[in-house]
Amino acid sequence: MKRISFGGYPFRLRLHLLPILVWLGAIVCIIGLFSRRARRFEVVGIARGQVRQVAVNCPVRLKTVPVQLFDKVKEGQTVAVVNTVLDNEQPRIQLRAQLDTVLAEIEHLAAQLVPTQETLLAEEADRETDRIARMRTFAVDVENARLQILSLRSQIASDRITLEDLAMEVKILQDLLEQDAIAPYELEKAQVEHNALAASIEEYENLLEEAQNHFRQAQRRRDEYAGRYPFHPSVNDALDVIRKQVAVQERLVDGLLAELEALKSREALELKAPIDGVVVAVPQRANEARLRRPGENLLRRPGEVVTAGEPILVIAEARPTEIVAYVGDRQLGRVEENMPVELIKDREPAQIATSQVTHIGPIMELMPERLWLNPNIPQWGRPVVIGVPDGLDLISGEIVGIRGL
Repeated sequence: MKRISFGGYPFRLRLHLLPILVWLGAIVCIIGLFSRRARRFEVVGIARGQVRQVAVNCPVRLKTVPVQLFDKVKEGQTVAVVNTVLDNEQPRIQLRAQLDTVLAEIEHLAAQLVPTQETLLAEEADRETDRIARMRTFAVDVENARLQILSLRSQIASDRITLEDLAMEVKILQDLLEQDAIAPYELEKAQVEHNALAASIEEYENLLEEAQNHFRQAQRRRDEYAGRYPFHPSVNDALDVIRKQVAVQERLVDGLLAELEALKSREALELKAPIDGVVVAVPQRANEARLRRPGENLLRRPGEVVTAGEPILVIAEARPTEIVAYVGDRQLGRVEENMPVELIKDREPAQIATSQVTHIGPIMELMPERLWLNPNIPQWGRPVVIGVPDGLDLISGEIVGIRGL
């Protein structure tokens, strides 16, 4: 009979148990992975920094733009100088109309002086001596001198407004001539008009100085005469109304001149950079971008007219400060504010950093198209804002992987 041996059984048993142990280990790993997956989420986000548009609330013409595309700027740095002459055209027109009204009123007062003087002179025969008549003549001379001064001041103010308009026209024509947009004759013509008006204003100022000297001399003669002889009260009574009206017109001219100076000071406005950053291209609407040549209107240029609210230039932060990601319906329950996350930058040099969720949006939003899995199928998600930690080298617009810890 053949003898049976059990010596090889333990080894064979171990060979049968090995696959079972491998399967048990695989099951344990799968359970661990599913458990870890339940605690983690993985999405992608876009690094984003502040972008500020520099604009004005009224139509302006650009005077200078001292920065170029992609220049670095500091907060408070002058990035553009604009001229608000377009916005001030209506006040300038109103100011000129008021000055014309003052000139008309001065002419009316001058016309009233003629019958007043005739009336005063007619009373001369009823006076005991010619002293009152002489005093009346001196008084009329003083008022005539005041009217002459007021008329010249009004004319000078009106001409200065026109001179400012001509100066702006010459500046614009110079810019257009440098761009070969007009003929030199047009600039020369405008310059001649400007110089002629400037010379006219200088002549009026000389006349004004002479009229002021004449006014002071007339006052001195009147006062000297009044000091030597008794003055009849009827002279003051006859000229009192006209004197008050002249005083009103003098105050009105002073106010209009002050408005003119204030208007000139508001015409030049400096625009400052609101943040530290880099000058980037002005955003364009989709329907307008197709009609523009490559590179057109990336940055506004001197001489351009910009409407109210239209961006003159745009400044973006050089370094992003936050990452915006979008989580789907299945991940909503696993995202909370202040929870730690891991940021993964794939480009070289690759980096992994730790941050946390700072804000969670209240509604589901349409995700940016570049984050869609299928470019033909829109995707929605709840926005999540994550801070960019120090040391993580990112640029605005870069895609960043985000993983829950």
